[in-house]
Parts: sequence; structure tokens; C-alpha cells
Amino acid sequence: MDSIAPERPDNLTAGPIPAGVEEWRPSLVGADRARLAEVVRDLGEKPFRAKQLWHWIYHRGVRNFEAMTSISRPVRAKLAGRYSLVRPVPAEAQLSTDGTRKWLLRFPDASEAEMVFIPEEDRGTLCISSQVGCTLNCRFCHTGTQPWVRNLDAGEIVGQLMLARDALDDWPSANEDRHITNIVLMGMGEPLYNFDNVARAAGILIDGDGIAISRRKLTLSTAGVVPVMKRCGEELGVNLAVSLHAVTDEIRDEIVPLNRRYPIADLLDACRNYGGINNARRITFEYVMLKGVNDSDADARELVRLLKDIPAKINLIPFNPWPGAPYECSSRNRMHAFMTLCLDGGLTCTLRTPRGRDIMAACGQLKSASARRRASERVRV
Repeated sequence: MDSIAPERPDNLTAGPIPAGVEEWRPSLVGADRARLAEVVRDLGEKPFRAKQLWHWIYHRGVRNFEAMTSISRPVRAKLAGRYSLVRPVPAEAQLSTDGTRKWLLRFPDASEAEMVFIPEEDRGTLCISSQVGCTLNCRFCHTGTQPWVRNLDAGEIVGQLMLARDALDDWPSANEDRHITNIVLMGMGEPLYNFDNVARAAGILIDGDGIAISRRKLTLSTAGVVPVMKRCGEELGVNLAVSLHAVTDEIRDEIVPLNRRYPIADLLDACRNYGGINNARRITFEYVMLKGVNDSDADARELVRLLKDIPAKINLIPFNPWPGAPYECSSRNRMHAFMTLCLDGGLTCTLRTPRGRDIMAACGQLKSASARRRASERVRV
């Protein structure tokens, strides 16, 4: 893991369970196949039980062991005595006038993160978080104003999708009319600073016998943690979205401070070498439109030059305001002029339609009230 990642305790589950909290049992949500095999072995059961557990947890989405009707009652009782199937708790749910849904998720240690579902005619995209808070401090992003609290573990990442499926009645995985078709790790946090947990979660999400999200429907967004990008391409091979947002190091240093460590030239080299990249499977470059900052004709022409040898598509994002934001959104005419120059330069370029602004669910608006606490103060998770 890259050295810029914040220091954190090795065991985020340290500390006593506060009085009044029910007896804690570890959740099997987030357990991979190897972990389920260990669980079955520890229970003294035969190996085929692990496959049954996988099916009930990730294909059927059951919320208690009693629903696992193909498993005998004594085995179900043993499982329930040691484990749970707990997902994150939706502390608050909001519905936008445009159909976008946002959940404030509360974890057992009382920390919180947000998740957003965006329904469209041809797809339904779930935007999930990988951390509570963020370390990057991107100046246009509301999440960046919230201190980093901790990484989410694999179960807390996978549990977001499972909770959304619960809410949208999207089980079982074989349902052909699923609301959620695409997953984007574009919520709170920098996924590549939590790579091990994100990788474990991704393995569960794309497993065809379980949750069964297509690898091509799973996108990971990064601000450019260059040393981990190669590993991401080699080990996960998922779609990559890069938060570029500027075409000069001077401007990017200001609005994406990570650029001071990994400047644009290094970032683009990592993009050229990303595993599986080709004209059919391009990298998405996200570019927030900030009035008078990065939206000139010269910026558009430089963007074309920078990306001319990278299979790329550009996603122009109108800046979504939040209280105290230091920027304004570019005008509609300016954004269209910028897009036209990109298209004329041979780039694939789209202008995103903001969704969920009225509930602060649009890109760059997510934030929770969690604060950093000592490991000894956390509830076991």
C-alpha cells in the first residue's frame, strides 16, 4: 500500500463492546469462499456446506440462517449461535425528485458513510463507498472536507450492495429484471487506499454463482494512486475511472492535492499500462467543470493532446455545489463549447446530467458526520 495512506490500527475491531449492545457475532457478509470453507470446517461439517452458504448468502440474499431451507436445522442452529448475516444499517434514506435514492449507512462502531442509487432507462447504477471520510482533500469535493475515519472492510463494502438489493427487492441474483445493473466505487473515499478490502469485495461481487455483477459492469474510481493502479489492473481487471479534473500540474496541484505526489505525466503513464485497456474497453476520465479554473478552450485542446494515445472517454461533470464550496459551476454554454472541442479532437466525450442534487446525492456532494475515534472507543464490527 502506498505510503501516503493514513496510519491506522491493524485491528479495527479492538475494544470492549459497550453496555447495552447485544451479544456480538461476526457477520458472514463479506466472507469469501475460503473463509466459508473455514467456517464449515470449524463447525465440523462437510465441505459442501460452504457452497450452500455461498448460495444462500450471495445468490438468494437471505438475512437469517433460518431461511436456509436446504441446510438442516441443527446446522442452522450452530451457524446462528456463532455468526450473523448483518448488513450496514440504513440510518436515513432519502428519495430525490428525479428518482435518485441516497442512504446514510451506520456501521456497528457508529461510523457512517453514504451510498447512492441512480436509476436510468437502460441501467441502474449503485455508487458505493470504500472509506469513512477521505484523505485526499480535493477542493471541489464535499467528502474531502470530512476527515478520514477508517477503511471499510470487505463485508461493509459488499453489504452496501446487499442492503440496496434488500430495499429494491432485487433478489435473487438470477432475477432478469434487476434494478441494480452497475456498481461504481465512486462514493466516499479513495478505493486504492483500501485496496485489499476492495479487492476482496470485488471478488465476491463478480462471482457468477453469487451476486453475479459482470466485471464489465464494475467500475473503480481513483484520483490517481499510481503505484496501486498496476496491481488493480492485474488483479481485478475492472473498469477504471480516473478523476483527472485538470490538464496542468499547477491547477491539479491546487484542486487534487494528490497530484503533488503523482503528477499528471506519471498518472497518464499508469493509465497507458493499465491491464486490459483497449479501444473496446477504455478508461473513463472524469473532469469536473469549474468556472474560470479548468474550463477554457485551451484546457480542452490540451486535454485532447494529453489523451490522444490512450483509449479514453471523457465524462464532463457539472460542479455540484455544497455549503461553503470555493467554486462555481461553468456555464451551460461553456461546458458545451468544451465538449465540442473534445469531440472535434477525436475524443469520446459526454456531459453528465446531475442527479440527486436536491438531496445532496450528486457527484462530490457526499458527506457523513462521522469523526475519528480511538480504536478503544469503537464497537467491535
